[in-house]
Amino acid sequence: MNSPVQISRRVFLASTGAAGLVGFSGLAMPYYSRANTRPVVTHGVQSGDVDSASGMVWTRADRPSRVMFEVATTESFANAERLAPLTALPDSDYAVKRLLTDLASDQDIFYRMTIADLNDVNAVSEPVVGRFRTAPMSRRSVRFAWSGDTAGQGWGIDEVGMKTYATIAKHMPDFFLHSGDTIYADGVMKDEVGLKDGTKWKNVVLVDEKRKVAETLEEYRAQWKYNLLDKNLLAMNAALPTFFQWDDHEVVNNWSSSKNLTADDRYKEKSVSVLSARAGRAFHEMTPIRFTPAEPGRVYRKIAYGPLLDVFFLDMRSYRGANGPNMETELTPLARMLGEQQTRWLKRELANSKATWKVIAADMPIGLVVWDDAANKKGSEAVANGDNGSAKGRELEFADLLRFIKNAGITNTVWLTADVHYTAAHLYNPDKAQFQDFNPFWEFVSGPIHSGTFGPNDLDMTFGPEVKFVKAPSVEQGQNLPPSAGLQFFGLVDIDGGTEQLTVRLMDRDDNELYKTTLDPVRAV
Repeated sequence: MNSPVQISRRVFLASTGAAGLVGFSGLAMPYYSRANTRPVVTHGVQSGDVDSASGMVWTRADRPSRVMFEVATTESFANAERLAPLTALPDSDYAVKRLLTDLASDQDIFYRMTIADLNDVNAVSEPVVGRFRTAPMSRRSVRFAWSGDTAGQGWGIDEVGMKTYATIAKHMPDFFLHSGDTIYADGVMKDEVGLKDGTKWKNVVLVDEKRKVAETLEEYRAQWKYNLLDKNLLAMNAALPTFFQWDDHEVVNNWSSSKNLTADDRYKEKSVSVLSARAGRAFHEMTPIRFTPAEPGRVYRKIAYGPLLDVFFLDMRSYRGANGPNMETELTPLARMLGEQQTRWLKRELANSKATWKVIAADMPIGLVVWDDAANKKGSEAVANGDNGSAKGRELEFADLLRFIKNAGITNTVWLTADVHYTAAHLYNPDKAQFQDFNPFWEFVSGPIHSGTFGPNDLDMTFGPEVKFVKAPSVEQGQNLPPSAGLQFFGLVDIDGGTEQLTVRLMDRDDNELYKTTLDPVRAV
């Protein structure tokens, strides 16, 4: 296959070198002081939701500022186009993002941002630079990575930093797909955590907002800013785009309309609706996700990445019925997870897709049992209800979707997910399923990027999943292993422009290849 695009180390490290960021081991510390009259970019740059003609870019200032943009197709910016400036104000926590449009396909795009103090036109920041490559219109090879779960279970930025991001960046994928749990708003951190071997995990720095659960808008914003102190994440953000979706920890663990915080003394704000509204605003302010005018705050969407690939991002959190037994025998609103409108959208877009491969990015797995009350193994948090029987509850919605995919003749669907904090490959086989009206398909699980490692989870046989590979903590190792134990995972997907084969590799943070499989495309008749 064609080699992925390469960029110079100077550009790759632009966000940490040019943005006024001082690196200390795994940490990148932004300046907040106004003693230095020049404004600064506080948390690097990000890009996302890139297609063949456009892409989102993001940055954040330290004060009310005018943000100036230049866009070029060369690293030297010799042919740069200046865009109208945007204003960074307190109501968005000084974060700005914009959609770059009218871009050439399959083109390296370099973007440069400079900020000027609104109160002093002569006070201008150092420029900060990022890059991405637009999607192709031709059948060139495509590479992307995916994983989920960043800075959870109290494991923050240590001296090494969030190493998995650096390992991903070495492969120079066209983009990174973040499968959810992008932050841990409910993940309180301590300065030190004792480990089983007698050593200590040391979080190099903690902002005050990480010492408690997030409740206010400012505290939710701070969860994102904490992650963006990591030098590895900053460098990856400057070098390639991230396509974001969310799950539960962006708000609070296992949230749905049935979530009850009455007995949780950590929370003064007890309304999950209030918390999710604040969390949703912070999510859209702090990520380069596209804005949907018809439904501001919408996360589900399709990114067309050339003739070989369409990516369908699901939101399995915002439209679900309340978590509970998940045993309904009819597809009522309570039994839904995607909701009627999102399901109609997904069916329509899958049916209309002309891409060879249709990747469905799900923030939760289909056949793995995830309990709402893990201690007592009660209630469903994900799709499966754990009874290994005919489709019931949320399984009904997915049975209907899988039947539709089969009957509509939709081919080459692959499901990617995270959430369970280990890595696995599942082949869903109707011959071994209780519900059998679907064509076989693969689901690949990867994560965490930088969180506690758990698992493996039990499988529900309603849709006949076969475990082809699994890597999780052993019984002897126990659960909630720190990132330093090495069981941090991501996946790599390569689509060959010549053969159109799709190859999936499951990797660990030390860049060891754990599992590999190549899928041949089914040709339309």
